[in-house]
Amino acid sequence: MSQKKRSKRWLWIVLLVPALGGLAYFSVKAVGTAPAKIPPEKLARVERGNLTRSVVATGKIEAATKVEIKSKASGIIQSLPVDIGQVVRQGQVICELDQNDLLPRVREAEAALANAEAVVESAKAELERYKVEALGPDLPFLERDMKRARQLFGDGLIAQQARDEAEKAYEMALNRQKSALVNLGVARAAVAKSEANLEQARAIVDRVREDLRNATIVSPINGVVLSRDREVGDAVSSILTMGAGATLIMTVGNLSEVYVKGKVDESDLGKVYIGQPARISVEAYKDHPFTGKVTMISPMGVEKDNVTTFEVRVSISNESGKLRALMTANAEIIMEEKTGVLVMPESAIIYTRDRKTEAEIPDPSAKTGVRRVAIQTGISNGSRTEVVGGLGEGQQVILR
Repeated sequence: MSQKKRSKRWLWIVLLVPALGGLAYFSVKAVGTAPAKIPPEKLARVERGNLTRSVVATGKIEAATKVEIKSKASGIIQSLPVDIGQVVRQGQVICELDQNDLLPRVREAEAALANAEAVVESAKAELERYKVEALGPDLPFLERDMKRARQLFGDGLIAQQARDEAEKAYEMALNRQKSALVNLGVARAAVAKSEANLEQARAIVDRVREDLRNATIVSPINGVVLSRDREVGDAVSSILTMGAGATLIMTVGNLSEVYVKGKVDESDLGKVYIGQPARISVEAYKDHPFTGKVTMISPMGVEKDNVTTFEVRVSISNESGKLRALMTANAEIIMEEKTGVLVMPESAIIYTRDRKTEAEIPDPSAKTGVRRVAIQTGISNGSRTEVVGGLGEGQQVILR
């Protein structure tokens, strides 16, 4: 090989070695500074959707109108023509008690009433007789007859017997008047007593008739039989004598209007007001939410385990009849609702010390492959938050 060719070879070697070294250096550096790969499960997108800020109260479905049916009369149940789940109308017979002992009592009381009425009429007639006798209507005529008889006897025109009879008739009429005046007060007292006995007899008749009517129990409202607690042949006690301890026969409720009685934490109570709209969901109709509104907020809270809650009632129209009593329901009391807004997961938001909000987004041009951006947020439901500014639709964010 010539000297010239060896010189060229060394020249190429001298030029190639630094080039390869530089290439190796930059390759190693590039590998060392490559951004870390972000797992797909750590990424989420800013999407457009609906968002609701709400307070959830969990409770049971209750009938707005519910009546416990108890009897005013005591007795044995003879008939129960309605059963659980059956629709009843106001005034419809729902229970009948045995009337075998009530009917004779009614007839006996009515007979006593008729006798008391007759006694009153007799006492009034006696009083009227004494009133007439007390006036002495025949005394003036008898007195004139007596005076005439005395004059005629003095003139020798009549016998002494005729005079004596005239005097006797006058004296008897006078005695009857005096006796009538004495008996007048007694007769008035007898009338008053007989009238009092009549009123007592009437009261007894009213009571036994009422007992007879109470033996037939009717529904006080339009509704549905929620429970039937007694059967034919069972004995029932009167609510008039036993009070709250009287026998419960059945429960009737109007399910056309129902409500959820739930509890709200005291920290959320300030956001709840009467008339506030609510969305109710039940397990039986997961895809069919019901609408309602807040109709009652308890003025006094209940403390349990150092947590104070307040009872809230959310009323719901139930014309469809789908909601049943004691269903478990979640009443989502809506405080604010937005549609078609940008939303992102709450877990992607970073809260800074100065109370500003940021989010991390993938950025291949950054040294770590991640870049923080300032964002502006709106309402939140606890899992998703409204994005007001700083991010666009479809943009990826990194979950914390």
